[in-house]
Amino acid sequence: MSKVIVVVHLPLSGMPMCTHEKLTLSTVAEAIAGLKSWKFGGIYSTAHRYHEQLYFVPSDTLISDEALELGISTASRIFGGVVPYPFVKTKAITHQLVREDADRPEGWSIGFAETVHDSVLPGFTAFSAADARLAGRRLLTLGAIRLKDPLHAGGSGQTVITTAWALDEFLEQYPAEKIATRGLVLETDLQRSMTLSVGQVTIDDLMIAYHGTQRTVVNNEGQPVYGGSHIICARGGWQVLDELPMPEEVRLAVTQARSYDQAASDYFGFLASRRNYDVGQGLDSEGRWRSGVFEASWRSGGASTAELAALTEFARDPALQIVEVSAVKEYGTACEPPRGSVIHFHGDDPEDGPILRYTTIMPSSCALSQGGGLHVHTRDPLGGINEKDGPGVLTGEKPNEEGEEYAHISSAFDQRHRLGLCRIYQRPRN
Repeated sequence: MSKVIVVVHLPLSGMPMCTHEKLTLSTVAEAIAGLKSWKFGGIYSTAHRYHEQLYFVPSDTLISDEALELGISTASRIFGGVVPYPFVKTKAITHQLVREDADRPEGWSIGFAETVHDSVLPGFTAFSAADARLAGRRLLTLGAIRLKDPLHAGGSGQTVITTAWALDEFLEQYPAEKIATRGLVLETDLQRSMTLSVGQVTIDDLMIAYHGTQRTVVNNEGQPVYGGSHIICARGGWQVLDELPMPEEVRLAVTQARSYDQAASDYFGFLASRRNYDVGQGLDSEGRWRSGVFEASWRSGGASTAELAALTEFARDPALQIVEVSAVKEYGTACEPPRGSVIHFHGDDPEDGPILRYTTIMPSSCALSQGGGLHVHTRDPLGGINEKDGPGVLTGEKPNEEGEEYAHISSAFDQRHRLGLCRIYQRPRN
């Protein structure tokens, strides 16, 4: 392949970015360039004449027309994705309309909502106040609901309501033009919830799939926001996740994310090299446990520095099959990065205030190989690392014989895994 230049692209249709977000996006682009021995070309400019092939790292999912202007026709030219209509890249795509003749944007797919119905929480998307009012009243029969601005991310732009009166008051103050152009998501609210991350990333001939959890922190304005992701990455595509032992709830989240991904892939003109899905799990206001995809991210996101760290580790060590990484955001002046972390931003952001962003890679000397047994590292919350094999942690090992399944993992280990206090690898037999 001829020399490739990796460039950051800030599309006009993209959401505004804070300084730390722009710097982190550049970090991702530079990491891609380093990973493939390509050249980093900074921010893309239409005024510059490029003679080499370009690889784009946009700040947002591109619309088909934007991609066409840039010469992007395949996922191999972009870290992110391309969709045919603006609403497809937002939360608005996730839910069905409340009635057959409801208002909708051009390109709306009834089939998509039907396909993902069992992979998302109960909810509706509305493009008029009247439809939002009808949808809200139906959902309130199930308990509290959460209203979401489809364009907001990281937990912002959301309101929880419990009564029809509160719904009416919200809609009276919410701009009708905003509902008509962006839509409004109405969804069953989850309490004591956890957000899981499930994804697949492809860069040229390198591919990983992963699952993990997100953390919520309090920002400098006292609001709960996204604070990073802790992910377990495996070499290969979606199918490698089938081979990893995981709790049933995580397995369900992976299944739901893959169903959502497949439905999106059926959109004409859709392509993506970075596929990330947020899956919420928790109790609704009636005490029922629920699980469903919140939204998709077909662009560089909060976990992308961790994704690139994992890809780099796999490229360095062909025998490595599993790696565990974390991308972290912390707010305030008292934040200090842990030893060995890769710092992306540490300072006073003009928009977000004092913030620290860094990535950590968990050390591993183990690999996943056919016929291998499970080897578990448990990480003490205070920083100590213990290694255990056999009884007390696992009820058995993966047999070598074909057709036999992974051993069951004890409930105690399941809990530690869900809390991010352990790492799972495979090792070759001696």
